[in-house]
Amino acid sequence: MITPSMLNRPASGSTARFAAEFGQRVLLTVDTEEEFDWKGPFRREGHQLTHVAAIPRFQAFCEALGVRPVYLVDWPIAKDPRAVEIIGDAVQRGVAEVGVQLHPWVNPPFDEVVTAHNSYAGNLPPALEAAKFMLLRDAIEAAFGCAPLIYRAGRYGLGTQTAGLLKRAGIRIDTSVRSLFDYSAQHGPDYSHHPIDPYWIDDEQALLELPVTSVYCGPLKRLGPVLHRAQRHIPTFFSGFSRFNLLERVALTPEGVPIASALRGVDAALASGLPVLVLSFHSPSLAPGHTPYAATEAAVDALYDWFGAVYAHLAQREVHPTTVCEIIAATGG
Repeated sequence: MITPSMLNRPASGSTARFAAEFGQRVLLTVDTEEEFDWKGPFRREGHQLTHVAAIPRFQAFCEALGVRPVYLVDWPIAKDPRAVEIIGDAVQRGVAEVGVQLHPWVNPPFDEVVTAHNSYAGNLPPALEAAKFMLLRDAIEAAFGCAPLIYRAGRYGLGTQTAGLLKRAGIRIDTSVRSLFDYSAQHGPDYSHHPIDPYWIDDEQALLELPVTSVYCGPLKRLGPVLHRAQRHIPTFFSGFSRFNLLERVALTPEGVPIASALRGVDAALASGLPVLVLSFHSPSLAPGHTPYAATEAAVDALYDWFGAVYAHLAQREVHPTTVCEIIAATGG
């Protein structure tokens, strides 16, 4: 059976079924990566990892909440002794998991020109995408002593051959799809019509897609995809609906999403019956000055406040944290 492209909308009937006792859960994913200029061009050199020193605070915060984060590690992190020591300790203690995140511009082999188009791993020739991925996957297994089971393409950059690659490498879950978002104007994928529910990518049910959670809220939420497409031609079109609380697209991330919006998004996701809410953010936001979302110490503290409020709300709704291994088991793995 040929594995279908993950860029296409899934076939009807592919929605994953979870064990009844699983209920509704929440998974915290961390795009664990180097620091770089978010406004500048992509570069192979010149990145730093100073924020790694802030990961222990975050890990302790998660443990106090009973949350086991998934660190989706890229090449610079996997090759940094300090990062491996910190994250590896949590993995060994069973209070965190580790997965794969591919940033092709800093991941060998370096056989491509560094461009915005090539920053999406799925845009690379399949052999090069595979070579970069396998070097990273093997480096992660060697560094952390366990085979990674979950993958996220940097910049959500899936390609036509990525699914087959992940299956051959033993990856059980992909979480690269950012439903309701379209990156085609930046040379990337269009996920504006992908569902938010987990679904099987293949008929054998060997590879599960676990989309990063985004939802539409408001009276016009059913018109969200249509109105967002109109925004391509009228840049301010969608913002008017949001301003008047008619339609709001909420991504479950502390980066640029206010707490009040996030709580509305949580409630909308739960009301839809979503079995797993996937939270996400970038590890450089744990220290000031590395991302647009955490420019100051106060902004970093606000990130922790966001997580505290969201997890308190989830607890009130009796939604408990989960892990990659639990998700695999609940879907029959």
